[in-house]
Amino acid sequence: MLSTRGDGMAPRTLLIPSLLDDWFPLLQYAFASDRWTPVMLTEDGPHLAHLGLRYIHSDMCYPAHLVAGQVLAALGSGKYDTARCGVLIGQAGDECRGSCFIRLMRGVLDRAGYPQVALVSLNVRDIDRENGLAIRPSMVWQALAAAVWGDALAILRDQTRPFEAVPGSAEALWHQWMEDLGRDLQSGKFLSRRAILARCREMADSFCRLDTVEREVQTVAVVGEVYTRHCRLGNWDLKRYLAAEHVRVCAGGLTWQALYYMDSHALKGPAVQRIFYQAVRSYTAAVQRELVGILRGAGYMTLPPLPELKRQAEGYAPLNVTVADGWLVAAEVVGWAGQGVRKVLCIQPFACLPGHIFGKGQYAALQRKLPDIRLVSVDYDASTGEGSVQSRVRMLLDEKL
Repeated sequence: MLSTRGDGMAPRTLLIPSLLDDWFPLLQYAFASDRWTPVMLTEDGPHLAHLGLRYIHSDMCYPAHLVAGQVLAALGSGKYDTARCGVLIGQAGDECRGSCFIRLMRGVLDRAGYPQVALVSLNVRDIDRENGLAIRPSMVWQALAAAVWGDALAILRDQTRPFEAVPGSAEALWHQWMEDLGRDLQSGKFLSRRAILARCREMADSFCRLDTVEREVQTVAVVGEVYTRHCRLGNWDLKRYLAAEHVRVCAGGLTWQALYYMDSHALKGPAVQRIFYQAVRSYTAAVQRELVGILRGAGYMTLPPLPELKRQAEGYAPLNVTVADGWLVAAEVVGWAGQGVRKVLCIQPFACLPGHIFGKGQYAALQRKLPDIRLVSVDYDASTGEGSVQSRVRMLLDEKL
């Protein structure tokens, strides 16, 4: 139990669909309260998309089908008292499912026979205020620590895995750290800036001590839509596949996504709200800058800090485009190219209209402006075969540059 109610009643179960595999196991502690006990949903498999498609039209994007299917599978498993369940839905407040998905899920649950299941909106834009998860100051600090630690661990694991002498050792160390950091977050300890960064140094040191072997590997940057990039359910465990092919995966983390959001989305609204976001953005950017220094000092590759990344992207990325992932996709391509990464895998979910227009719409121009890199786009969808996706990935891996 992450929490207990003072009135003697057990808190209700808050089901959290897969979204950010390297961050939500830590972020869940920020969502715990005397009302809710978070539970991460981990079931995967192609059957989830087909279950979602029974209740959501095929015109909707692949992540919508997966999330709906995962939630419905959990509610139908018999593990939970559906009368005391809620489902956490993140709402960025931007286009497409970032604003409408919680309303879409209400219809799904009602039609599937779960009208009693609450939907809880996680957002900072006053979307569905009556169903919103109350954001407390302690939640902000826990979330910041979880984002920074999740970034560090994801980068350390992904770039160590292709060199590990003992298969699975990097993954095992990742799990060990997730348990240790979860206890930190649950207790509320080690959440000062100094303590957060000290933990990052300890993580880097522990991964550097893992037994590794020299072997020829490729380096591939992975960019694209946030769900598909960071959820193994949405990308069919792409990172594990690449590691098995001796690929060092370079990918941005949650702090880059959050800072992009604060830069382009959240700095709107009332003056008090803008001042708060500016303060959080400044603090997060300073912590991120130190994180980048720690990881690079340990021999790992990272994107530049978000403000520097944005400056580097001028002339390459349409910085006035802030729809969905907007200019961040192109900026990350530029950031990795600037560090010598020549192969870039751009992944998107099929039927994501903002992704197709503002993500894919930038690829051809980027390829012309950066002729020394090779950029390959991959779509994930319930109707796409695994062989089709892997053939496109192999096209990138097998090309000689």
